[in-house]
Amino acid sequence: MFILQSVSYIHSDRELLFDNVTLSVGSREKVAVTGNNGAGKSTLLKIIAGQIPQSAGSVTVSSKPYYVPQIVGQFDYLTVAQAIGIADRLNALYKIMSGNVTEENLSALNDDWTLEERCREALLYWNLVGLDLNTKMNTLSGGQKTKVFLAGITVNNPEIVLLDEPTNHLDTDGRNLLYRFIAETCCTLAVVSHDRTLLNGLNKMCELSRSGIKIYGGNYNFYREQKTLENEAIINKLEEKQKSLRKARESKRETLERQQRQNARGKNQQKKEGTGKAMMDKMKNDAEKSAARLKSVHEDKINAVSQELSDLRQAVPDRDKMNFGFYNSALYKGKILFMAKNMNFAYSNEKIAGQICNNIWKNSVDFQIISGERIEISGKNGSGKTTLIKLITGDLEPTCGTVFRAGNKTVYIDQEYSMININLSVYQQVQTFNSSALLESEIKTRLNHFLFSKEFWDKSCSVLSGGEKMRLLLCCLTVTTQSPDIIILDEPTNNLDIQNIEILTDAVNNYCGTLIVVSHDRYFLEQINVEKTIELW
Repeated sequence: MFILQSVSYIHSDRELLFDNVTLSVGSREKVAVTGNNGAGKSTLLKIIAGQIPQSAGSVTVSSKPYYVPQIVGQFDYLTVAQAIGIADRLNALYKIMSGNVTEENLSALNDDWTLEERCREALLYWNLVGLDLNTKMNTLSGGQKTKVFLAGITVNNPEIVLLDEPTNHLDTDGRNLLYRFIAETCCTLAVVSHDRTLLNGLNKMCELSRSGIKIYGGNYNFYREQKTLENEAIINKLEEKQKSLRKARESKRETLERQQRQNARGKNQQKKEGTGKAMMDKMKNDAEKSAARLKSVHEDKINAVSQELSDLRQAVPDRDKMNFGFYNSALYKGKILFMAKNMNFAYSNEKIAGQICNNIWKNSVDFQIISGERIEISGKNGSGKTTLIKLITGDLEPTCGTVFRAGNKTVYIDQEYSMININLSVYQQVQTFNSSALLESEIKTRLNHFLFSKEFWDKSCSVLSGGEKMRLLLCCLTVTTQSPDIIILDEPTNNLDIQNIEILTDAVNNYCGTLIVVSHDRYFLEQINVEKTIELW
């Protein structure tokens, strides 16, 4: 178990990341740490792991946590055994088994006689059979590196496990193994992830923000239901406050007008009665003071309601502020956009495992894409999904078989959002898509709809986060005269937090054209209603 008490973290530039985080996680509990990008989720895990110190507060752990990092490239200079922290024990075991039974080796082994057996079991479970523990990490793929660290859980047998975006580099089979592990493990788990299938296997959601952490009992689906109710309550309260503000302004106007009428009548009456100038001046001064007091009372009320309204608007989730306006594709439903017959492809002069690579797929593929379909391209890592996309777009031609491509507008959105020119400003980027000749004011209105306020317009695209690039690209697609006939999304959720995944989901569901998706995120595929699968092997 572990306990955080009033923990805060301040960056070296003295900027506060989060404050007053209090959390208690008991033995065998399985919790998620959620929150928007930049909330400090990974930082919080590193504090629990003891890798970095908190700025204030206390952290108590019952035993040393095992930490699976999100970014694994910094371990490339290590061997597999070194990366998972068993190199010294393994070396001592091998020396003892070869007859070198010294006190030093026995101490280094620390009675861990089943180490080698656990290594075999762990590598078998994570489909890393045959992997030498002395293999350098830089020779492995991103998915293999992640699996190495996950295998280290079984090898090290910790009580507490911290997982930071563990599904980022895993294919569908790897994710399914992780889901099974999470369901079966007796470890105490704290997980940072945007994989909602994984989050549904946990029993507590801990939402991190700048001001602290809020706990929701239950899995992700329950958390989402609770957030929906909270957001509906905020929107209802926002509408009530807007009505209150209108009433307060109307009341102020009516009161001041009534006061002015009364003052005018009083002044006329005083003239008729021949009231002296000194008395007239005094009564005028009293009337002005009374009007000022009334005006001040009303302005205080209006300012208070306005501040409450501003606070409520800040609390409205970004997803509910979005405004999608895609033009419909010009294609009629049912038109054949692409057809492949006995199609295959071979990269010439490329060697795999020392052999000249022939066709990329064992069996040639036959399929067609119909206008309006929602299609998933599935397959293990290395099965040729990206190659198939390039064949569909015309960036590659098949080396055998035939293809038919109808003339259509296709947009390919890769994981890095490379359609965005990082040398342009946010406004300039949208302007490059402005084929409908929208005025500058209209473009800036569209940018506001996609949560790019005035301070973003001149900002360089190079400094945008993954979620911001995604929203900017969606904005770009709304300023063209016609939406793309085909949108291809390649692992679109990999670099997004949950909030931006939900924004993307809403946008995709608002799009009426043909959609082709490569994704290991089953939850996302279900949400966007994928109806057809092209499976590669």
